[in-house]
Amino acid sequence: QVQLVESGGGSVQAGGSLRLSCAVFGYTYSTYYMGYMGWFRQAPGKEREGVASIYTYGGDTYYADSVKGRFTISQDNAKNTLYLQMNSLQPEDTAMYYCAASTSPSRLLHPAEYNYWGQGTQVTVSS
Repeated sequence: QVQLVESGGGSVQAGGSLRLSCAVFGYTYSTYYMGYMGWFRQAPGKEREGVASIYTYGGDTYYADSVKGRFTISQDNAKNTLYLQMNSLQPEDTAMYYCAASTSPSRLLHPAEYNYWGQGTQVTVSS
């Protein structure tokens, strides 16, 4: 059974940085069930939204407009781990961040297209 475990969240001031990690257990990274990996976030009272996605075979990356130029998604296949480097954090980035996996999503940043989810890690940015 696939298990995704996020870590790296915390509290930072605006302008700061954090790096989130997502360890994958149960399946070898970059296999059929995990063709795409993504980071999503959900703030209180808001819908879950896609932040970034990566094609695990080729490394192609995709970002939401709100994080382009500030966030970087990456992977270490040997470590079965997905990362999200977040720079220039702003209070509006405050949310629970989740990693997720999908075989072949038609909408790369849409939560409904992803099958496996972690429990999330909280990111809080203060002004």
